[in-house]
Amino acid sequence: MSQKNITLSADERLIQLARARALREKKTLNKVFREWLTHYAISFSSAKNYRKMMRELNYVKVGKHFSRDEMNER
Repeated sequence: MSQKNITLSADERLIQLARARALREKKTLNKVFREWLTHYAISFSSAKNYRKMMRELNYVKVGKHFSRDEMNER
């Protein structure tokens, strides 16, 4: 997988605090950002997939009791 560089801007004090925390966690700020970016991208995708699944299952009626035959229908 190829990696691309990006440029970010943030308050200098905030960057210092983030670097100090990353150092305590034995990570680089770059590694912390890549972890965050992965989580950010995946959580959106997961939420989108969940909403799609719920739309597809919209026909299901909550609370209905199925007979044995209905549960075994294929």
